[in-house]
Amino acid sequence: MGTFKADEKYGGAGTETTPEPMLVTDVQQGKVSDNADNLQRKLGNRQIQLIAIGGSIGTALFVSIGGGLARGGPGSLLLAYTLYSCMLGLVNNCMAEMSTFMPVSGGFIRLAGKWVDDAFGFMAGWNFFFYEALLIPFEITALNLVLSFWRDDIPTAAVCAGCIALYAVLNILAVKAYGEAEFWLSGGKVFLIAILFAFTFVTMVGGNPQHDAYGFRYWNNPGAFAEHRTTGSLGRFEGFLAALWSASFTVVGPEYIATVAAEAKRPRIYIKKAFKTVYWRFGIFFIGGALCCGIVVAYNDPTLVAILGGDKSGAGTAAASPYVIAMSNLGIGVLPHLTNALMVTSIFSAGNTYTYCATRSLYGLALEGRAPGFLKKCTKNGVPIYCFCTVMLFPLLSFLSVSSSSTQVLTWLINLITAGGVIDYIVMSVTYIFFYRACKRQGLDRTKLPYTGWFQPYCAWTSLVFMVCIVTCYGYSCFLPWDVTGFFSYYTMVLLVPVLYFGWKAIKRTKIVRSQDADLVWEAPVIDAYEATFVSEPVGFWTEMLQLVGLRRAKGGDKRA
Repeated sequence: MGTFKADEKYGGAGTETTPEPMLVTDVQQGKVSDNADNLQRKLGNRQIQLIAIGGSIGTALFVSIGGGLARGGPGSLLLAYTLYSCMLGLVNNCMAEMSTFMPVSGGFIRLAGKWVDDAFGFMAGWNFFFYEALLIPFEITALNLVLSFWRDDIPTAAVCAGCIALYAVLNILAVKAYGEAEFWLSGGKVFLIAILFAFTFVTMVGGNPQHDAYGFRYWNNPGAFAEHRTTGSLGRFEGFLAALWSASFTVVGPEYIATVAAEAKRPRIYIKKAFKTVYWRFGIFFIGGALCCGIVVAYNDPTLVAILGGDKSGAGTAAASPYVIAMSNLGIGVLPHLTNALMVTSIFSAGNTYTYCATRSLYGLALEGRAPGFLKKCTKNGVPIYCFCTVMLFPLLSFLSVSSSSTQVLTWLINLITAGGVIDYIVMSVTYIFFYRACKRQGLDRTKLPYTGWFQPYCAWTSLVFMVCIVTCYGYSCFLPWDVTGFFSYYTMVLLVPVLYFGWKAIKRTKIVRSQDADLVWEAPVIDAYEATFVSEPVGFWTEMLQLVGLRRAKGGDKRA
C-alpha cells in the first residue's frame, strides 16, 4: 500500500516530500486491513456509546462518594465534582482531537511515545497498564463486599475465582463479545443511575412513606460545608480537598474511549461521537450524582459516620451507599435490594472493562518494543493472547481479601490507583501540547481534522497544571503527622514515574521529539484507506438500537466494499 500526502489531505504545507497519493481505484483493488497490526475493528456504534457512558462506572459513584460527602459536606462535594469534571473535560477535549485523527492500537500511550519521547511513552504505557491491572482486583474485592450486604457467609475465594473465570471467558473471545457484554452491563448502570435520580426527586418533594418533603434541608442543617481534620475555614477547605480527592478517583473517561478506538468499526465517526458523549456523562452522571447524594442524606448522618468510621459493618457494600442509607431512613424496604443487585452488575462490568484495557495497553507497549516481543501474538479473532494471560495474573491479588480485611485491601488499592489515573491525564495533556506544536510547525491545518478541539492549547495547559497539583497534593495528610505507610501508599506511583522515564531514557538514549520531526502521517493512510471501504452511511445510535429489536433494518449499516 502506498503512502498518502498529509499536507494535501489536511490542508497543511508539509515539511517533507512524499509520494503522490494513490488513486482510489488502486486502494479498492488491494486488500485493506482493519489496522496496521493484528487487532480487528468489530465494535459498533451502540457498543462504543455505552462503553463511553458506563464502561468505567463502578462502586465509586454509588458507594465511595459517601466518603467525600461525610468529609466535605454537600456543598463541597458538588463543587469538587463540578471542578474536577470540568478539568477532565479539558483533557477529553485534547484526547478527542488526537484519537479521532490517529485511532491506533494502544491509544494515548503510543501517541505519547510517537509525538513526545519514546521514554515518555514507555513511562505512560507501564503506568496505565499497572493502573488498569490493579483496578481489576479492586473491583473483585468490592464485589465481595457488596455481596455481603445480603449475607456474610458467601465464600470470598469462590467469588474471586468466579469473577476471574468470567473475565477470562469474555476477554478471550473476539472483541465483539466484549463489546456486546459491556453494552448490556453498561445499560444496567444507566438504569441504576436513573432509578437513584428518580428516587431523589420523588422523595425530596414528599413522595415517601413519611410524606416528608425534605427538599434541600440537609444543605441548611447540618450545613453545606463540613469541617475535616481541623476546624473553622481551614477545616472546611480540607473538607473540600477530601471531596476533590474523592472526585479524582470517581470521575474518569477519556482513557477508555482512546483504548477502544483501535477496534471501532468507523473510528473517525463513532469515536468522535463517543468523546462528545463524555461531556454529557460528566454533567449528568457525576455532577448530578454529587448533587443527589448531598440531597438525600446529611453529611453527619449517624449510620454514614458509623460505617465510614468502622464502628458499624457495611463499609464498601450498598449499606454504605448514601442512597441506601436514605432509603432506610425513609422506611423504604425493597429498593435497597434492587440497588445492591444492580451494583453487582456495575462492579462486574467495570472489572471487565479494566481487563480489556490492561490487555490492550500491554499490547500497545509490545508493538513499540517497550515490552517483550512475544506479547504481540494475537489469535485469529484479534485477541492479544499472551497479553491477556499476563493480565489475568493481577486478579489473583483479590485473594488477599480472604486472609485480610477487604476494606483494608480496598484502601491500599484506591491510594495506589488514584495517582496512576491522574498521571494518565497529565500524559494526555503533555502529548497534546507537543501535538499542537507539531501541527503548527509542519503546517497541518487542525480545522481539517475529524475533530478540532476548542480553545487550544490553553485547555491542555490548564488541565496539565491542575492535574499536577492534584497528584502532588492529594496525599498531603500523610505529612501531618508523618506516616511512612501512608506516604508510600499515596505516592508509590508518583515515585515510579521518574524511575520508568529516566531509566528507559538512559538505556535507549531517547530524545525528545522536535516539532518538525514529529510523525503526523504514521498510520493515518491505513485508517483513511480502511474508512474508504465503507459503502453505506453510518448508523446513528438510536437507529441501531431500533435495529436491535428488529425495526428499521434497511436503514444504513456498516457495509464495506
